[in-house]
Amino acid sequence: MKARTLILILMSLVMLSSLSGCGYNKTIALEEDVSAQWSQIEVQLKRRYDLIPNLVETVKGYAEHEKTLLTDIANARKAYFSAQGRNAKVAASNKLEGLLSRLLVLKETYPNLKANQSFLKLQDSIEGTENRIAVARKRYNDAVKALNTYIRGIPGQWWASMTGVEKAVYFEVPKEETATPKVEF
Repeated sequence: MKARTLILILMSLVMLSSLSGCGYNKTIALEEDVSAQWSQIEVQLKRRYDLIPNLVETVKGYAEHEKTLLTDIANARKAYFSAQGRNAKVAASNKLEGLLSRLLVLKETYPNLKANQSFLKLQDSIEGTENRIAVARKRYNDAVKALNTYIRGIPGQWWASMTGVEKAVYFEVPKEETATPKVEF
């Protein structure tokens, strides 16, 4: 009887120790997925920031008095590359999005710019990049949701505290971009 009890206890310990790595590994895997999805956003943001100088140069010839906007865009681009950490990069990216929206609206003010082939190609490239960024953001937010959900529950809380994994921050749409656009004819 004692041998049987000892065997059951040993089997239980072996089983628990083999399962204990699962929670640890899952926590690490979820955190790595968040990091991987963030890197996809950064790839697309880098593409966007590489296109911006070309767009700005194209617009400069048509919109000479829009220097403040063009300077703000250059400063926002610089702020993104000097930002430290994911949250600072999100804030810098959000600021630039608002400025890009204003820049792309200039085509309505300058009819010649609207017909310029360089501008149209750049605009298409930026719109494509913005779509890629939207997809990457969604995937990132899905990964954040999976991680945050897991580490809020039991045993995820325990594993998160043991591994040092913390709650991730969602990539949210800036408040100014949630307003309904005004359409005038």
